[in-house]
Amino acid sequence: MGPGEAFADTSMHSVAALLPYATFLKQTHVSACAQVVEVADDTISIRSLDWDRDRFDIEFGLQEGTTYNSFLIFGEKTCLVDASHEKFRDLYMKTLTDELEKRGRKLDYVVVSHTEPDHSGLIPDIIDAFPDVKIAGSKVALMYLKGLTNRDFTQNPVKGGDKIDLGKGHELEFVMAPNLHWPDTMFSFDSSTGVLYTCDAFGLHYCDSEPFDTDLNAIAPHFRFYYDCLMKPNARSVLSALKRTKAMDYSTIAVGHGPLLRYNLSELVGRYQSWSEAVGKATASVAVLYSSDYGYSDRLSQTLARGITKAGAATEMVDVLSIDPQELVEIVGRSTGIALMAPPTDSATAQKTLDTLLSAVNKKQKVLILESYGGRDEPVDTLTNNFVGVGVEPALDAVRIKEVPNEGTYQGIEEAGTRLAQSLTKKESIAKMKASMPAEVAKSLARVAGGLYVITAANKSARGAMLASWVAQASFEPLGLTVAVAKDRAIESLMQVGDTFVMNCLEEGNYSANMKHFLKRFPPGADRLDGIDWSPAKNGSPVLESGIVAYIECKVVSRMETADHWLTYAEVTDGAVVNSDKKTAVHRRKVANYY
Repeated sequence: MGPGEAFADTSMHSVAALLPYATFLKQTHVSACAQVVEVADDTISIRSLDWDRDRFDIEFGLQEGTTYNSFLIFGEKTCLVDASHEKFRDLYMKTLTDELEKRGRKLDYVVVSHTEPDHSGLIPDIIDAFPDVKIAGSKVALMYLKGLTNRDFTQNPVKGGDKIDLGKGHELEFVMAPNLHWPDTMFSFDSSTGVLYTCDAFGLHYCDSEPFDTDLNAIAPHFRFYYDCLMKPNARSVLSALKRTKAMDYSTIAVGHGPLLRYNLSELVGRYQSWSEAVGKATASVAVLYSSDYGYSDRLSQTLARGITKAGAATEMVDVLSIDPQELVEIVGRSTGIALMAPPTDSATAQKTLDTLLSAVNKKQKVLILESYGGRDEPVDTLTNNFVGVGVEPALDAVRIKEVPNEGTYQGIEEAGTRLAQSLTKKESIAKMKASMPAEVAKSLARVAGGLYVITAANKSARGAMLASWVAQASFEPLGLTVAVAKDRAIESLMQVGDTFVMNCLEEGNYSANMKHFLKRFPPGADRLDGIDWSPAKNGSPVLESGIVAYIECKVVSRMETADHWLTYAEVTDGAVVNSDKKTAVHRRKVANYY
């Protein structure tokens, strides 16, 4: 850690030995502390460190906690870029006030990059503490913020290319970056320091006392998973934002979550570019329509979009409460599928958007309708009838949500997205599989035999299972193995770095019942273990009660990406032989184009 950094724990004690203290906090599971870091000339970051969060918005794997980063710029005027999560209220407000008071400053501006509560949840407290502060944000952000704060405040709306001069050479230039990952998102650039403030974009959920990206290997899997969850569904918007910032000479990206990017800047920005360009080559695209800041619509829509992109289709996120009608017509026109989260029935804006949508769809498009669990949802049966009335038949049954969304709900939503995308890409996928290798090569490769296994994984109310044969031991010390998991498998989301699973070894001559069960095509959200007797292993994943000779408990250490699978490397943590007289079943194929 460098000069100018300090820690404050939840009891406000100051400590001289900063790094050892941070390590102590982590090891003793203190849930939160604040870190003040010098970022550039006249610029500091207040990082709220949250080590104990193991899931973020439930659906996104979060094994290493997260941080909420905000920034203070001390020109002649003082500007705060973003705030923090409300769980840090007392700690954050004291740290902010202390940093201002030690410099004899008041707060002149707050830049709101976007209004998601983890970045703007404390804006009401800031307005109360500094009633004369000017709030700068996009027009949409300020509209949302008015409802969030329920307060009067001085608004400073900005658009792309606008600038705010803070003095001492610090001039913030704004770049509109809608849908990264909310419709109100914008970036800010201080050319005097070379710092680009991007909020969620380029971030990752990774909590560590090291404030910068010094260890690329450690952060890489979390950076990728964060992109897949939040940015991949908005790949078109990512490319637009990269184009708008290409001419900016930035040397640091000040992200809203995780370490700030400085030492591996070109590499990580380059990954965003290549990943997003790859999504843009998809032949199928789904317009995902949701209602921002209504019920669970935005969270569920992101999960739905992740499921769609897992199966190789692209997505475009559309907020029905702010989309321009002409833009909606253009998006629908280039989409092969439509996914609609039920909007609030009492919103005139949403009703107008629905009218535009129904006039723009065509009979060849596939449609999926889902509830938003907002309390005032337009009935999904009504929405279904509206689409049928214009000649568009839904691809799947409408997804109904009867309780507050939990892990199982999000799992089902993701699977519904994958199923929709598979229906759009099925013919292309089959053709690619058949053409992937010459017939003789396919026959020879099929001579590589494998065992038969059922992989099971669980996280609270979410459970998954799949039949697997692409499994191999990979190391002696520590004991490790690899499992190839297709990208569009439902269980893939439960097998991220840090997750645990069980490999059930099927019994030779006694595997047909298990094989038949796990080869079934389950509806989205269905429990793969329903009707199967099982008991939890030490890591919580299911161990089958019959038809197995052994089980092995594993923890995912790393993943390598191939064109259509994730090669998952896991360390073996436990296991047992349950039938020593029997052997593991062997799977032999005729051709290698199929499992």
